[in-house]
Amino acid sequence: MASDHHSGTAASRKMSERAFDIEKKSFEIIDSEIGHHGYNEMQWAIVRRVIHATADFDFAGKGKILFHEKALDSVFDAIRNKCTIVTDVDMVLAAINKKSLSDLGLKTACYISDGNVAEEARRLGRTRSETAMRHAAKAMDGGIVAIGNAPTALYEVINMVKEGVTRPALVVGIPVGFVSAPESKEELAKADVPFITNIGRKGGSPAASSIMNAILLLYQSKLSA
Repeated sequence: MASDHHSGTAASRKMSERAFDIEKKSFEIIDSEIGHHGYNEMQWAIVRRVIHATADFDFAGKGKILFHEKALDSVFDAIRNKCTIVTDVDMVLAAINKKSLSDLGLKTACYISDGNVAEEARRLGRTRSETAMRHAAKAMDGGIVAIGNAPTALYEVINMVKEGVTRPALVVGIPVGFVSAPESKEELAKADVPFITNIGRKGGSPAASSIMNAILLLYQSKLSA
């Protein structure tokens, strides 16, 4: 039985090493294909992970990712304070690294599938995404918001910030789509809140969760430095 366990552990370690090698090789390919990019080291660690998750080089070009000047300082402070990460959809939440969340003692919240939210949205004639964000006002105050799908969720967060209802440490606003997605990001880039967003229609859950995972890894590497 012990030898079975030992061989299982060895196989698991071998697979982990192989996955790490593939990721490393992928990053090298991205670096060589992009060349000069104009981001600083920490910003590039985030942009590169988005490209890795989506295989889309536009995120470093015409769909460029934009960083508020205080984005990383603000989010690192929030993580240090054991903040909550609020997402617009379950898919973004599912793809955030669970080990990093556990190691850093961070909480998460996503109310899009909450029955009360659905009922309230119906009653008020609003989208579930908007209602879910209102529901999360307290959780996102001093925390992180990661939006990959719903422009209406991003508009709602911007409105809540303007109203003084909540003050996130960082809004990752990268919704995908043709209707309102580009415009909602333009609004975020003008809002009085630390943000990470991009230009244009592209985005989505993989982009939002990869930004979050990159931020958590950067914070962990700062801790161990």
